[in-house]
Amino acid sequence: MVALTERARDTLQRLIAGAEPGTDGLRIMVETGGCSGLQYRLGLEGASGTGDRVYDFDGIKVYVDAVSQPAVQGLQVDFVESVEASGFIFDNPNARDVCSCGKSFAG
Repeated sequence: MVALTERARDTLQRLIAGAEPGTDGLRIMVETGGCSGLQYRLGLEGASGTGDRVYDFDGIKVYVDAVSQPAVQGLQVDFVESVEASGFIFDNPNARDVCSCGKSFAG
């Protein structure tokens, strides 16, 4: 299961409203890279692909490809805004180590 906080849902709703017609959610992928070995890749999405798991949060969808599903099982996505930075942050119970930027992890 993947979870979105209320702040993440509100932010995605705002982003989707300004996106291409047909966009209805967020794609989360995990790929090799970053300083800890794995990194998240995010993008707005409007359709599922073969093997995707689709989570629905009051009409906002989260798409996760089959390869990424084990790495994000139990993931909570939040959104923060501060003077220093703003963006999505991840609380991933599968991450053994997380880099200081929070975008890269070791699985």
